[in-house]
Amino acid sequence: MYPAQPDAIGPAVEFARFARETCFTRLWFGQSLRLDSHLTMAALTAHVPGLPLGTSIALAPLRHPYQAAVEARTLSALSGAGLVAGYGPGSVEFQKSFLGEAFDRPLKAMGEYLSVVRRLLDGETVEHEGEQYRLTARLPRLAAPRPEVGLGVLRPGMARTAGRFADVAITWLTPPHYVAEQLRPAMEAGAAERGRKAPRVATVVHAAVSRPGRNPAQAAYTAVGAHLSTDHYTDMLRRAGVEADPGEPMKGAEALVESEVFLTGTPDDIATALRRFHHAGVDEVILNLSGVHFTEGEAAAHRDLRDIAGAGGLG
Repeated sequence: MYPAQPDAIGPAVEFARFARETCFTRLWFGQSLRLDSHLTMAALTAHVPGLPLGTSIALAPLRHPYQAAVEARTLSALSGAGLVAGYGPGSVEFQKSFLGEAFDRPLKAMGEYLSVVRRLLDGETVEHEGEQYRLTARLPRLAAPRPEVGLGVLRPGMARTAGRFADVAITWLTPPHYVAEQLRPAMEAGAAERGRKAPRVATVVHAAVSRPGRNPAQAAYTAVGAHLSTDHYTDMLRRAGVEADPGEPMKGAEALVESEVFLTGTPDDIATALRRFHHAGVDEVILNLSGVHFTEGEAAAHRDLRDIAGAGGLG
């Protein structure tokens, strides 16, 4: 995963080339309010063509589902490779800031959003009159690889929605046992309701190799301290048995390291821990070195990525 909100194309190109040269099969971007993630990825396709890309996640309040479908197909066509177009509702505060009010029923709203985007990308004429979105439209024909539509998932309710509508469920800070015991069953139940295949699972996993003078808890706090200050992330972590209080994010960061949600140790240790996610039913592990990137810089993040990629047969 690109570890920051991009502010120049050069570093993003370096990460893309690094992904191409090593064992990584996709480069993911989060929502960026600096250089827009979708425009950055479009620029990347000219420098590193054919690299699969993904968004984890783009915030739905910032874009109409029709625009989301246009962006997804554009990136798929420009890259010529697989794209995961992942979306999420954002926090209640974020929704209020950009929409004037929060989604009344966020699960319903995101189900509508994904359904409309998927149908548009499949070439349908969409006539949708929902609680949150209304449109009558279709995309002009354009040859492009079929994007996968993803949904950000933290708790069983959204996992069930992903099962009903998503191609990919994208999780963040979710321990392996929580994915296996709570999220995947909810996805499968949602998929069964609609007679469809359950989505595959992609999980963002934060890590930092143990090195002299490095403080893993500080790296974890630097990477996800903002998440550990919110109710919905800390609620998910408590459901998973990780002590997290939005009023004490530093203690939450320490708990992430202790519970091996934020991975540390030798490169081989981290490689072994990554395999536990696959054993728990995660199809695609998204390795995130943002804690190292923010505390020590890009070169240190590349070093950790290269060492982990070459460890334990992962490379």
